[in-house]
Formats: sequence, structure tokens, C-alpha cells
Amino acid sequence: MNGPQDLGGSHGFGPVMPEPGEPVFHAEWEKRVFAMAMAMGFTGTWNLDGSRAMRESLPPAEYLASSYYEIWFEALEKQILASGLATRDEVAAGRSLEPPAPVARVLTADILAPRFRAGFPSDRPPGGPARFALGDAVIAKVMNPVGHTRLPRYVRGRRGRVEAVHGAFVFPDTNASKQGENPAWLYTVAFDAAELWGPEADPGGRVTIAAFEPYLDPA
Repeated sequence: MNGPQDLGGSHGFGPVMPEPGEPVFHAEWEKRVFAMAMAMGFTGTWNLDGSRAMRESLPPAEYLASSYYEIWFEALEKQILASGLATRDEVAAGRSLEPPAPVARVLTADILAPRFRAGFPSDRPPGGPARFALGDAVIAKVMNPVGHTRLPRYVRGRRGRVEAVHGAFVFPDTNASKQGENPAWLYTVAFDAAELWGPEADPGGRVTIAAFEPYLDPA
């Protein structure tokens, strides 16, 4: 979706300032939010792309005024309510008021380490040959979906070139709304800065993105 998280090319936000030696968590409550998000995601009630889509759905003023894990917390609460795993009264009370809703899986201490050590790979067998090859010129489609997408606004309608072919992976746009994994080929596509930003762009600058095949047309 065209949400507040898609800031490429937007003015007024200042330069990106990396924090030297940045810790994984800045406060104890952030650890708890991360743990809750992982535990609830493990139930299978929603998937990774659904979580991203929910975070993107926060109102722009709220999203931009929130820290990283505040965004995670607000999205998690919305998912729990939307999935019927808790009521608004329970969220307000901070405890269960009714018998728990059933879930497919529960993350327990004995399976935590081996499950997360194994990771959650999203590569899948392809359904057919790749449409594009290394070096092919492509154009990112002009699209404005109301649902989740991983195609940044600033490349839509712009010409780039395939720099890598990575194989097939779960397609986020359909997976987020539980319309199936629909594995799609994934490419690294490079765009000249001038193609994206015009003659004011950094001379010789380039931007690369990970682009799924349904986002691309032949140039």
C-alpha cells in the first residue's frame, strides 16, 4: 500500500543518521514487544507479510510519530483484536476475561531455540521459468494497490536493469491477505539515480531494490 513507511524521495525528513554501536533494544519493554510478536506469529493466526501489512496500515500521523517497536506494538494489538484472540475489554484490562480462543500452535520454551535457529525461509520451488535474465532492461509497473506490496513508489514507471536472479519466493502481496503464497521469481534491479530523481540526482548514483516478477515488465 502507499503508506507512511514508503518514504523514498520524500522531503523534510532529514538525513539518515546511523547510531554508532546501536543496541538491538533500547529499552526492556522493546524486548517484551518483540517476544510477544514472535510468539503470536508462531500461532499461525497470521503470517509475516500480514504483520508487515498491519504495521503499514497505521494512520500516517501515528506511524511517523512512533518508534520502531511502538509501531510493532500497535500493529500487534490490532491483529489480536481483528483475529478475535482478545476483546477490547481484555486489552483495556490487561488480562483475559473470557476463555482463550483456540490457536493452531503454541510457542513453548523447549522448542523456542531450535525453531528460531532453523529460521523461517520463504524460498519456494518456482512454478515455471524466470521471465527475465541477468542484464535485461525492465520497467517497474505503475501500481497503487490498497493492500500490501513491496514495490516502492519511487521506482514505479521507471526503467532499470536486472543485476541478479535469486529464485522463487513467497509473493508478499497475496500472502499478506491470505490469498496464497503464489511463489514468484525475485530479482535485484538497479536504477540510475537520474532515472528516479531527475537531473538533480547524484551524478552516477544508483539504487538497487529487490523486485518480484509481477512488479516488472520488459523495457
